[in-house]
Amino acid sequence: MYKPFIRNHQYNFMKKQADLLQNTLRTNADLKVLESVKYSVQSKIVDLFPDVPASEKAMLGSISTVEKAEDFQAYLRQFVPYVSEFPAITEKQIQKLFPKNKKLKVPDLSTIDYRYITYLSWVDISTNKLFLVYHQNGQFIGIEGKYTLTSKKSFCFLCNRFEELVLFSAVSKTRPAKSSPDYYKSVGNYLCMDSQACNKNITDTLALEKFIAAVVG
Repeated sequence: MYKPFIRNHQYNFMKKQADLLQNTLRTNADLKVLESVKYSVQSKIVDLFPDVPASEKAMLGSISTVEKAEDFQAYLRQFVPYVSEFPAITEKQIQKLFPKNKKLKVPDLSTIDYRYITYLSWVDISTNKLFLVYHQNGQFIGIEGKYTLTSKKSFCFLCNRFEELVLFSAVSKTRPAKSSPDYYKSVGNYLCMDSQACNKNITDTLALEKFIAAVVG
């Protein structure tokens, strides 16, 4: 019986480290450099999961012994059963996260592979809004805001990959002490237009959680 312990962004990180080691093996003949990269990759992957049993740590650490392209794929495949799913969410649950949107258009949830998403996001072209759902501390958090097409490529603040971006701006619910009734603050940043691609690339949730904290407190 497999006990999932790997989140989507962590699995993406493992893939990124595996690619780094594979590229080093392919292009660098210096043994000292190769050993250094092997040690770094192994340490970074194992250190992601300080609380897993010794058997799983041994599996994670075996990345240092992999050399062939097909073996890298086999290394990553063995962890697919250990990838924990984004908690299943229903259309009604999503609607409760955005109570002011009476005609909220929810994506087809049956088409989503919850193992490979860190956050759920979609756009409503008719209202020019972007909706984002994240699961943190045992509960779902919903954020909505305006999105603006940029017609350019740059680095997404969530996955740090060079992609087509939109500017996502949400009204912050946090208020400074003794602020006036008219106080208004918008929090914005550039993120991938294609949330599916972003979910495939994201390797860390720090920027996402920081953004959420700035909006909802």
